[in-house]
Amino acid sequence: MQWRVNIPPLTRVLLALLVAFSVSYQALRYGVDYTAGHYLALIPQWALFTPWVYFTATYSEQNILTVLIAGATILYGGKYLERAWGSLEFGKFVLLVTLLPNFLASLIYVFLFAISQNVDLALVVIQGSVALQGAFLVAFKQLVPEHTVTIFQGALKIRVKHFPSIFLAANTLSGILLGTDTALVLAWVGFMTSWTYLRFYKKQPDLSTAGTGNNQLRGDASETFAFSYFWPDAMQPPVAAIADGIYNALVAIRVCTPFSAEDVEIGNEQATARGEGGLPNLLNHGGSRNGRNKQEEAERRRALALKALDQRLHAASVNNKPQSTATEPSVPNGNVDSGPSTIDGVDRSQS
Repeated sequence: MQWRVNIPPLTRVLLALLVAFSVSYQALRYGVDYTAGHYLALIPQWALFTPWVYFTATYSEQNILTVLIAGATILYGGKYLERAWGSLEFGKFVLLVTLLPNFLASLIYVFLFAISQNVDLALVVIQGSVALQGAFLVAFKQLVPEHTVTIFQGALKIRVKHFPSIFLAANTLSGILLGTDTALVLAWVGFMTSWTYLRFYKKQPDLSTAGTGNNQLRGDASETFAFSYFWPDAMQPPVAAIADGIYNALVAIRVCTPFSAEDVEIGNEQATARGEGGLPNLLNHGGSRNGRNKQEEAERRRALALKALDQRLHAASVNNKPQSTATEPSVPNGNVDSGPSTIDGVDRSQS
């Protein structure tokens, strides 16, 4: 029987780049010169003279453990995302979350060097797939937030929507306690780059429209993909207040276009449609189990949508109640002619 590699083409290319750049990085360091690694890894002070490192640094890992982690990320994440989006859209996404996080990370270290005059900050080595890992987790949060991942033969079950916050918390604590500050920076800029692109810019087919499916939507206005929904329930109100303030400021200076109520409704329908599609089981082929998981995901998505709608209606009623109380006129006893009656601005006196 002929052996077949069931890996999409672009995912295969990324795996090959990971192996080639990681091996080349080690060869440069130990075979040529220890400082020659800057030809593949990103060092802020030298990056302007070797601009290709903004791409190669992501796939130049330092040791076998990080190579295996990056390989698993690209293999399983790439297999699903490339099939869900297509090779072209997946390629755009990978290129963005490879180049921009590395560029932003280098700017952060240059800024820190400028205010501290610590030369070590300008010579720090920025490399690895941490930003790519964070970006993939955000994409999975958008596509299948309610899918449950089972680890250690069922001993631990985690929903996909919790992975980004766990990832950020782990890298933040590691950066503070263990000194892995580059991983901390890459995790956050990778997360923010991916969420911003998927939230406001990425084009996607309209899954809620019957027919040819040629309609294209821009961004994802669904309430369950809002920034606050990446965090535990107790943290969502303060995070939402801060995020809304930043968003309103960006809208005021016309950096962002505000979502309309129709955009939010369509986004919620898109999220429900994606949830009903489910997540293909990449590790085994349990047909009945996969069908049951799809149904459970759809039910959880509906419950989340109803919860978000209830919260929005409650907030609207709280905001409108003081206004209506303050503007309600006092009416003396007896009949008073108040003129034509209106409901929602429409004249009802002739009905």
